Amino acid sequence: MPQDPVIAVLLPCYNEELTIAEVVRRFRETLPAATIYVYDNNSKDLTALRARAAGAIVVREPRQGKGNVVRRMFADIDADIYLMADGDGTYAPEDAPQLINTLLTERSDMVVGTRRGVADDAGRAGHAFGNRVFNGLYKWLFGSDFTDIFSGYRVFTRRFVKSFPAVSGGFEIETEMSVHASQLKLPVSEIALDYGRRPEGSASKLSTWGDGAKILWMFGMLMKETQPLRFFGAFAAFFLAASLFLMAPVLVEFAETGLVPRMPTWVLSVGLLLLSMLAAVTGLILDSVSRGRAEQKRIFYLSMPSGRVERRTGEVVQKPQPGKTPRAA
Repeated sequence: MPQDPVIAVLLPCYNEELTIAEVVRRFRETLPAATIYVYDNNSKDLTALRARAAGAIVVREPRQGKGNVVRRMFADIDADIYLMADGDGTYAPEDAPQLINTLLTERSDMVVGTRRGVADDAGRAGHAFGNRVFNGLYKWLFGSDFTDIFSGYRVFTRRFVKSFPAVSGGFEIETEMSVHASQLKLPVSEIALDYGRRPEGSASKLSTWGDGAKILWMFGMLMKETQPLRFFGAFAAFFLAASLFLMAPVLVEFAETGLVPRMPTWVLSVGLLLLSMLAAVTGLILDSVSRGRAEQKRIFYLSMPSGRVERRTGEVVQKPQPGKTPRAA
């Protein structure tokens, strides 16, 4: 007899003793059938104790950084639907059913709860400006699938979670999730939700400049891995432009006098031209490699059961597995 979907609520936490108990309590009230996991990332306060007292399963992850926590959670936990949020109380647990319903009804593999108005006020002026810049840069580099790539309120299917490589170590993990979905052209959805503020006495773990630099570096690395032709093509164009700029006056002088008096400039321009050609060839070769890797990732993703459970007129229907016929309860 088919069962209701197994839902796991994942809460990565670092020093959230002021909010975690309330967040766990509200998730338990909103999703009474879900199992709530709190992954404590070396908290120096009573986060783990408060979460356990509130009814959550608490696991410690010693490697510092949200990306390390997410990688551990995705590897450890088996469920049909995974809901990830922060433990700081800025995301409303009462919005969770709407996210899950969207995942099921729109047959998405990831639903992102975008933060309404976050580009205008993300708690700090630097964060608001960074959100606008990085979201615009993401659209230019990877496509327009997402409007808020940094939202930590997301719902996933099992096959997204188990096919996601999760190589990031810190807050860049949300960017990596978005690029993974864009590269494989996975079905995704967004819902605009209200975004709260931390309670007084609770400090943000984000560093405007430090985390911004890490995210920018991650953009470059992900572009190199997923779009090597564009990445190395940019270097090829730069070296070619520099080469032509240095080469042009030498060629003009040679045409007029038949001499090349500025030999170092000529050697440098030829060297830059060779670098340009090398970068272009590197981009072409790695583009073929990247396409092959994307195809393999897509095939592996399709080999995973989606874990979706549909509801129709009060019935529960299990999504069919290969060679099986779905049954209604």
